Amino acid sequence: MSTNTPTVPKETKERALARAIRFIGLLLVLAFFMWSFAAVEFSPAEFARGIPDLVGLLADMFPPAVENIPEVAVASLQTLQMALVGTALAALMSVPLAFLAAKNVTPSRILYQITRAFIVFTRAVPDLVFALVFVAAVGLGPFPGTLALAIHSIGMLGKLYAETIEEIDEGQVEALRSTGAHPLQVLRYGVVPQVLPSFVGLTLYRWDINIRSSVVLGLVGAGGIGFLLTGAMRLFKYQEVLTILICIFIIVLIVEQTSSYIRERFI
Repeated sequence: MSTNTPTVPKETKERALARAIRFIGLLLVLAFFMWSFAAVEFSPAEFARGIPDLVGLLADMFPPAVENIPEVAVASLQTLQMALVGTALAALMSVPLAFLAAKNVTPSRILYQITRAFIVFTRAVPDLVFALVFVAAVGLGPFPGTLALAIHSIGMLGKLYAETIEEIDEGQVEALRSTGAHPLQVLRYGVVPQVLPSFVGLTLYRWDINIRSSVVLGLVGAGGIGFLLTGAMRLFKYQEVLTILICIFIIVLIVEQTSSYIRERFI
């Protein structure tokens, strides 16, 4: 008497193995997530115990100081100018780098790799580190902060500009090439019109980020309203801190409204 042993199809085994791998991967992710909570010493109880001190700190901030409003206004304008100039410099440098770092338009594979590596480097190094380097090189003030914002912003703008170029409609480009257009004419009439709206939107987004970043750069003496905020915190002048925070909120609100207006007009 013979017995027939049922065989499991190979495809079924592969699906079962894939499900097991996904399940193990999910468990590992959850384990790392829980480990991270423990590693950062996350404790709602500690936060609850600190609430009275937090309330006391907020109470010390009121009423906001008004005697230093002129100084804070000047520093606020300086912060706005740092972010504006830093973003503009980054955009100007990122455009040619993006064309070199986009696979579909780069003239050389070697240039592509070098440019991509440079963009990754500027994104990997925090702007605060760039600010420390430039402060050591050129001294305190808004200039090193502006340079730090510009160099660090290349990391984001260069990457996103390049990805935008890689996503263009190749049909328009091929149509121009088929007419015998020069490579520069192909870029001018086939690529730039497609990427320009996205470039504008990304630049405005980076400007918004740089407003906040310029405040942090004041911690290392890179000028702007962040420098005043650091000094006020160190001297426990919490009423001045509140005044500065209100001015920062106003700056961010103005930038947000301006960016929205520009997007509606040009995008």
